[in-house]
Amino acid sequence: MDAHDVLIVGGSFAGLSTALTLARARFTVAVIDAGAPRNRFASASHNVLGSDGENPAAILERSRAQVAAYREVTFVNAEAVSVRGARGAFTVEMADGSTVHGGGLVLATGVTDVLPPIPGLEALWGDSVIHCPFCHGYEFDGGPLGVLATGPASLGQARVIPRWGPTTFFLDGKIELSDDGRRDFVARGVTIEETPVHSVEAEDGALAAVRLADGRRVALVGLYLVPQMRMTGGLAERLGCAFTDTPLGRIVQVGADKRTSVPGVFAVGDMARVPHSVTFAVADGTFAAMSIVHDAVMG
Repeated sequence: MDAHDVLIVGGSFAGLSTALTLARARFTVAVIDAGAPRNRFASASHNVLGSDGENPAAILERSRAQVAAYREVTFVNAEAVSVRGARGAFTVEMADGSTVHGGGLVLATGVTDVLPPIPGLEALWGDSVIHCPFCHGYEFDGGPLGVLATGPASLGQARVIPRWGPTTFFLDGKIELSDDGRRDFVARGVTIEETPVHSVEAEDGALAAVRLADGRRVALVGLYLVPQMRMTGGLAERLGCAFTDTPLGRIVQVGADKRTSVPGVFAVGDMARVPHSVTFAVADGTFAAMSIVHDAVMG
């Protein structure tokens, strides 16, 4: 296969945004996509200007069709498993053994959410068990909400969630509050629950309640948690990219221009930033593409 100007691994919002901007600058681009975006578990994507409340799969399908209309863009529907080479000559190998070649490399592979092993939690992830009130909060219409502690980052989450409804903070053995901390939450109207969580219950496909270890049932319409995350695919690790630790897990270290520590390699979207949103991912992709064009023009 002839070499492309740029290879983009990951075809969700960040990757497609990168491809669109590069194509409009007359760069030839290959977008390698395994078809498993992070928000595939959500039925609606909110707080996305112009697409508020739409199914994220539908937004992606429409976006991909628009990007595919540019003759500079080639889509490779496959899972990328390895990368070799250096700036100016990268080769990405797919799970089926095929390869694609390019001068530059943009990683947009995203992250995978790691949830606590609580029965019933995973089935509701993305709709009524969520992590972001700005993306999923208004729709709960002020109903009873919960925050499930997973670590120190849950403290900030429990302080902000009452904006969207009366909140119970389930410590679940993950956090110990000081007396001052307890008074702070009480002042915010947050109910502190120290009994461990046994399971999560659903009715008609939506969250109904949290069941505690002592048998009590706390009715809820939404449950927030801060998941740990890990890199999807592992390409950044194998390339030797530097990482930064965050309360959510490690992310790829990038500069303001989205460059990684490896020459010629950029990283965009959830894998290289916190916080996360569709809007941020799109902006990252645009910015990385502009940086690549700047490099080509300025030498």
